[in-house]
Amino acid sequence: MTTFKDHFSGHAAAYASYRPGYPAELFDFIASLPRRRGLVWDCGTGNGQAAVGLAEQFEKVIATDPSAQQLGQAAPHPRVEYRVAPAEDSGLPDRSVDLVTVAQAFHWFDFERFFAEVRRVLAPGGAVALWTYNLARVSPEVDEQTDRLAYRIAVASWPPERKWVDEEYRTIPFPFPEVAAPPMRHQESWDLERFLLYVRTWSACQRYQKETGKDPVAEIRAELEKAWGPPERERTITWPIFIRASAPIG
Repeated sequence: MTTFKDHFSGHAAAYASYRPGYPAELFDFIASLPRRRGLVWDCGTGNGQAAVGLAEQFEKVIATDPSAQQLGQAAPHPRVEYRVAPAEDSGLPDRSVDLVTVAQAFHWFDFERFFAEVRRVLAPGGAVALWTYNLARVSPEVDEQTDRLAYRIAVASWPPERKWVDEEYRTIPFPFPEVAAPPMRHQESWDLERFLLYVRTWSACQRYQKETGKDPVAEIRAELEKAWGPPERERTITWPIFIRASAPIG
């Protein structure tokens, strides 16, 4: 059995409130991959950030996550059904799914067992899309403080699976016929406090605080405030998105 690597249930409400979404053009691209727009399995859905977007393009989305706490924060949608289930054992019927998606979660999975489950549930002509984003980019001065937090202050608190994100999913196994994804990014406008609330949802920040009793964000706050300018000023936050996607399979 795979042990569920649960880094987010303890702050599921904050994760739902302060994590970014995804751009509409991402879902447009993903919807072009399978031959049919029937059923999607959105695996590791968390609180459904991707599931709702997928539901605008497909007939139905079954969105699974092993964390009941995360699913308890999920946004309802008439074409989305949320289920508690691990990535490696979905409970879905054989050859029933037209698209398998994983948003910002694949690096936590047991890759070999997950891919076996994908092959079992994927219908002929179905496709697979996995994507992630790395650290938010704002400006060179703000990014310097974000990087200091991620790669110097809290660096030892990142789970080892974080390396796949730092490598922008270039090095993950992907045993399917692949198609090139267009360059993609997501942008939102946030003030400083909103940005800090997001940073605190990082698994490394949560673990650092539990292990040391110290708030790692407090260690960069003074320099970050200087770099940001007036704290109420809304700045454009950009996340480059890194996608691995397949052609129709079978």
